[in-house]
Amino acid sequence: MTSDITLFVNPTAGRGRGARAAAPAARVLRDAGFHVRTVVGADGPDALRRAREAVAGGTGALIAVGGDGMTSLALNAVAGTPTPLGVVAVGTGNDFARAAGLPVRDPVAAATVVAASLKGDGGRAVDLGRVGERWFGTVLASGFDSRVNDRGNRMRFPTGRLRYDAALLAELAALRPIPYRLRLDDGPEQHIRATLVAVGNGRSYGGGMRICAGARLDDGLFDVTVVGPCRRSTLLTVFPKVYRGTHLSHPTVTTHRAAKVTLEADGVTGYADGEPLGPLPLTAETVPAAVRLLGAR
Repeated sequence: MTSDITLFVNPTAGRGRGARAAAPAARVLRDAGFHVRTVVGADGPDALRRAREAVAGGTGALIAVGGDGMTSLALNAVAGTPTPLGVVAVGTGNDFARAAGLPVRDPVAAATVVAASLKGDGGRAVDLGRVGERWFGTVLASGFDSRVNDRGNRMRFPTGRLRYDAALLAELAALRPIPYRLRLDDGPEQHIRATLVAVGNGRSYGGGMRICAGARLDDGLFDVTVVGPCRRSTLLTVFPKVYRGTHLSHPTVTTHRAAKVTLEADGVTGYADGEPLGPLPLTAETVPAAVRLLGAR
C-alpha cells in the first residue's frame, strides 16, 4: 500500500467544522507516517471529479472530511475500486459514520482510527446501494420524507436537525397517501398506498432517524420500511419513535428485506444520502462488499 493518501475536504460541513477538522486530521495522519494531499472542490461535481482523479491516480486511500454529503461523494469515487475509504465525520447528520461505528465530530479520534486501519486490516468490506450510476450508503427516501427534504432544502432557517423537523411539520398540512407500485427482487408488482417507503442500506437518515433500524452494512440486503396511510395525529405519534427505532412495531408500519427494490409513484422524488436522485420510478440494488471502509466495526 502506498503511503500517499488523499484528504477530501468539505470546508462548509457542519457550519465550518469541515475546515476546522482538516488540519488536526491531517496532522494525525502525517504523524502516523502518511503523505497527505488535500483536495477541495469548488462545488459537488468539481469535488467528485477531483476525488475520482485521485483514485484513478493511485492514492492509497480517500479520506472524506465532512458530513453525509461529502461521504456520499467519496463513496461515488471509490465504489467498485480497491481504494479504501476513510471518514472523518464532522457534519450535521453523520448517519453513515454512525452506522459503521466510526467516531463522530472528533477528527483526531477519526483520523487515528483511519491510520490504524490503514496499517492493520486495510478496512472492512461493506455494502452499498446503487441506483443507475449513483451509489449510496444510508437510505433511499421516497414519499413524505422526500417531500420534507424538498421543503427543507428550500429553507434557510432553522439549521441542522431542527430544519428537518420544521419542514416535517409544514408538510403535515399536505399529508396524503401516495399510490405506489413496489417490486421486491423478482417478485410480483405490489400496488400499495403509503405515506412513505424507505430503502435502507444503513439504518438512519436525517441525523439519527432510524427509519430502517434493523439494517446492516454487510448483509447483502436492504431493509425496506413502508409506512402505510395514516392520519396526521398518527404520524405525529410515530415520528418521535423513529429516533429510537421503535416505530417498526407500530401497526401502520411494515418491513421487508430485499436485494433489489423498484419504486414507482407519480410526483415523487427519490433521495439517497440526503441528495436528490430524481423522480420515481427508480430501481435500487445492493452491491455487497462495494467498498473497503477504514475502521468500520
